[in-house]
Amino acid sequence: MNSDTGALGVCPDCGNSISHTWRIIDYQDENGNSRCFAECPDCEKVVKPK
Repeated sequence: MNSDTGALGVCPDCGNSISHTWRIIDYQDENGNSRCFAECPDCEKVVKPK
C-alpha cells in the first residue's frame, strides 16, 4: 500500500482536496497510466480525483 501523505487531487464535484487516506482502489487505464477511485470526505461520494 502507498504511504504517501499528500493529496490525491481534488473532488470533481465539490472541489475539495482528497488525501491518500481516502483512496479506495488503484487501477491502470487503457494507456497504462495509474488512476484511482477515492471517497470524498466532504460530499461522501466515490469519485476519480482530478
